[in-house]
Amino acid sequence: METFINTIPIFLLIFIRVISFIMIVPIFSYGTIPTMFKIGLAFYLAYIMVFVIEVVDPIAFDGMYILLLVKEILVGISIGLIAYILISAIQTAGGLIDFQMGFALANVVDPQTGAQSPIMGQYLYMFALLFLLSVDGHHLLIDGIFYSYQFIPIDQSFITFGEQNIIVMIAKILSAMFLIAFQISIPVIACLFIVDLALGIIARTVPQMNIFVIGLPVKILVGFILLFIIIGVMIFSVQSLFDLLLHALRDFMALLGQPLSSS
Repeated sequence: METFINTIPIFLLIFIRVISFIMIVPIFSYGTIPTMFKIGLAFYLAYIMVFVIEVVDPIAFDGMYILLLVKEILVGISIGLIAYILISAIQTAGGLIDFQMGFALANVVDPQTGAQSPIMGQYLYMFALLFLLSVDGHHLLIDGIFYSYQFIPIDQSFITFGEQNIIVMIAKILSAMFLIAFQISIPVIACLFIVDLALGIIARTVPQMNIFVIGLPVKILVGFILLFIIIGVMIFSVQSLFDLLLHALRDFMALLGQPLSSS
């Protein structure tokens, strides 16, 4: 009975970190997934993890426990947010493609998040999520929150958010997100730029032709043909994005759990 009572504070801390992570990370955080399922999944994972996570000293319900709860919430949100930022590179790439194809003003409502997103971004995002599920990426995300306790112990009462290395790491993740978005979209953007040049030459050589009437349908048609041809190459770029995601999560957790004196 005493062992069970000592386990309750640890279980609650694990549950708080897991539920904070699930509410932010892609796939698990979407609005189409019932809230009861998210809570149940977090409860089940916390129940499993409470028996394998080692705690040196028992944790009691005192003033320090409130600080540990806040720390667990921040850790779960931070890890999930890093994953969300990198995955959003796909929608950023779709936004760049939409701008060149003429779909910049035709946004759609994403049923998963409830926010507006570009048409091509939503199209590529669905393919990326299917690819992520096909390679068991959702299992890797769960592994990430499990192994986070190796970097950030449950009884650690601080996280080094103010360290310079954390800021540099976040800046690198943001720059990597925009770089991958540019790499995914550059084939379509470059080809559509050539189409713009061709239409400009036609407009100068054949003034009688209304280039504004035929230009937009031509760019849309070329854009769809290019997407059909290079969708396989884009998937390989998405695979490199997932590899970067796993390494970024590991490095970010290592920086969060480092002592203050090691900066």
